[in-house]
Formats: sequence, structure tokens, C-alpha cells
Amino acid sequence: MKKLDLRGRLEAGAVWLFYHLLRSLPLDIASGLGGWIGRNIARHLPLNRRAFRNLERVWPDLPRTEQERIVAGMWDNLGRMVGEFPHIDEIEFGPNKRVAVEGAEYLHQLRDDGLPGLLFSAHLGNWELTGAGLTRMGLRAHPVYRAANNPRLEWLFQHRTYGVGLTLIPKGAKGAKMALGLLAKGEHVAMLIDQKMNDGIAVPFFGIEAMTAPALASFALKFNCPVVPGRIVRMGGAHFRLVLEAPIHFENTGNREQDIHRAMAQVNAKLEGWIREHPEQWLWLHRRWPN
Repeated sequence: MKKLDLRGRLEAGAVWLFYHLLRSLPLDIASGLGGWIGRNIARHLPLNRRAFRNLERVWPDLPRTEQERIVAGMWDNLGRMVGEFPHIDEIEFGPNKRVAVEGAEYLHQLRDDGLPGLLFSAHLGNWELTGAGLTRMGLRAHPVYRAANNPRLEWLFQHRTYGVGLTLIPKGAKGAKMALGLLAKGEHVAMLIDQKMNDGIAVPFFGIEAMTAPALASFALKFNCPVVPGRIVRMGGAHFRLVLEAPIHFENTGNREQDIHRAMAQVNAKLEGWIREHPEQWLWLHRRWPN
């Protein structure tokens, strides 16, 4: 126990030191440094093999050179995310800002209609900016959140990523009850939904059955509320585009199981389109499909 505690302290100390180092640098330099580390160091980690396995499963005919380009781009994006993390509060949204916004009218509609609502995104671009952008544009969207493994880093990740005044909804049964309570009050909930859920439902993803969290569809059907897709696309360096799309209204036939499956198939198809558009910006390191 003492060894684990010491390791946690050392890890937290190293992260805080690196955080303040990156914070002391201009945003573009911090982003570039993170990208360089990702491309030249992180991409040689053993974890890299999983990214290639996932690419081979999804696109078995993809040339090796293209696989390597995508994986190198993924590490560049992840490294830049690390470099940009201490600067999240500096990144502005709007015309002639670092983050151009497309589809703001859908966010305003969701904000002003007085009804509960859901938003979903994926681990694309600098996905941490999605929540920050929603908040700065006036929409309180409570995020479904995975706690940091090291509790000494929890405050840093919560404060820098989500800001103050939002309810952080933990994954799992407890979080589902919290989300239901918030939606019942007319609030909004935001979810990243592109990763595997072991006790989810099997839904095609790139033509392969993949265990998928059904909560988004379940909540939407229960409250008959709109679901807004949104993603952050990296446009080059530390410049982005937040793309919000027209709300989806899932079909409700009364057959709950079939309705949820059909809705999540629709969502997975949407995610596929995003990933095909910018495959180098997606997180290929996750165990998304069965072995």
C-alpha cells in the first residue's frame, strides 16, 4: 500500500511539473512540443501495436504506408492534446478565433427550448475542447466522466477540462441515475460514446459487431428529447473547428429493445463517417472490437 501511495505521489508530482512547464510556454509551442513527443517517442510504445491491429481489422486492404501515416497522425494529435491541456482556458471560440464554430444555431436551439437534451461526441481531435466550447457558448451540458486513476490529479482534470458549475456524472449505474435526475429537471447531458462497454449491446461498427453503450438511446427515448451530434476537428496546429449537427430524433415504436438497437446503429454510423473523414484524429488505441 505504501509503495502504491508513493508511486501515486511521484506520478502526480511529475504530471504537475510537466503541466506547469507546458503552461509556461506559448500555446503554439506547447502544442508543437507535444506533437513532436507523440510522433517521435510515444509512437514507439508497445501500445502502438493495438492501433495497427484495429486498423487492419477495419480496413484490411489498407497499405502499410497509409496505416503508418494514420498512426503517426494519431500520436501527433494526442501529443498536441497534452500540450494544449494547460491552455484550455486561453482557447477562444468564434469567428477569427482558434476554434471556428459550425452549427451554433443547433446549440442555441437546445439551450433555449426549455427541454432536456443530449449531446454526443467521440475521441476525435482535441475532444476535451468540446465541453469547454459548449460551456463558453452558454450551454450547461453535464458530462459523463471517467475519474482519473490517480485521485491526486482529479482536481486538475476536472477544473481544467470542465470548469466550475457542472455536475460530473461518473460512468456506471450511479451515473445513470444522476443523468436521469438531471434530464428530468430539463438539464442537458454530454457523452463520449465511441468506446467499448463490456455489458452494452452488440451493434455494428465499421461492419463488425461491437459492444456499445445503450444509455444515449435509452435516455433520448425515455424523455423524447433531441440528440445533437458534435465533434472537434483539428484544422492544423492548435486551430480547430467545432462542428455541431442538426438534432437527431430517434424513432420510438414502443419496442424498446429494437428501438435502442436501431438508434445506436444510427449513432455508430455517424461516428464511422466522422472517423473516415479524419482517421488520423481518432483514438485507435482502444479495445473497441472483440479479440
